[in-house]
Amino acid sequence: MEINKEFNILFIQELPWLFIYNILSSFSKEGDKVVGTPNHPNWLTFLRPSSGIDNHLRVILYINICLSHLHFSLQKDIFNHRDICCFSFFNNSDIFFMINIYSDDCQSASKYFKNTEANLYNILIMASNFNIRDSNWDMSYPFYLVYSDILFNIADSFDLSLLSPVQQIPTQYSDNNNNTNLVTDLCFLYSNLIKLDNHIIFSELQYPSDHAPLVIDISIAEGFIQNKCHTIIKNSKEIKFLSQNSSAL
Repeated sequence: MEINKEFNILFIQELPWLFIYNILSSFSKEGDKVVGTPNHPNWLTFLRPSSGIDNHLRVILYINICLSHLHFSLQKDIFNHRDICCFSFFNNSDIFFMINIYSDDCQSASKYFKNTEANLYNILIMASNFNIRDSNWDMSYPFYLVYSDILFNIADSFDLSLLSPVQQIPTQYSDNNNNTNLVTDLCFLYSNLIKLDNHIIFSELQYPSDHAPLVIDISIAEGFIQNKCHTIIKNSKEIKFLSQNSSAL
């Protein structure tokens, strides 16, 4: 996280959800396993509760504390799926949503979206490793997959549009020279903000992951803070009260 000082929001999929230590248990001599994720004092962490190391979560969200005034909140009641992290924040008295997704080879998260009704508005961004190869976003792949239709239908239902990266390069890199590098990481943005279609694939920040991060700049307007100026009338009771208290100090 030290290298990401220029980034304020991090969407991470397939997070390092690792065994940490054992704690005393009344059922097991070895103790109960404790698992966890990396944390940092300068970052707020948002993730769903895990049911154990064998059913660990695969999405996590980090928010830089400089944005804490926007009151970010994890919305677990909207999408109840371990591979979907939906959160909200307030800006200028309006509520906005962002969605971090990991869709595995079986397209579990995409199928869940397809079968779940959610009346959500003001979804700002949806980003993920969707694990779908398609000619719509991968020029080196000449085929079309039916899962792409599901994905676009989901995006349309949230009024989101697929973004095109500034440079057309892979997002997933293989450590085997015989395998092809892929484009499986995608970013969808609120349709009214499509003019912000400027996201970049940072291939130089790919290691040690096999995926290159996608980076997009989104301007968030500063909230209006109403201030009122109060004055104390000369020779009033308030002035006498303050004078008496200040002289006693």
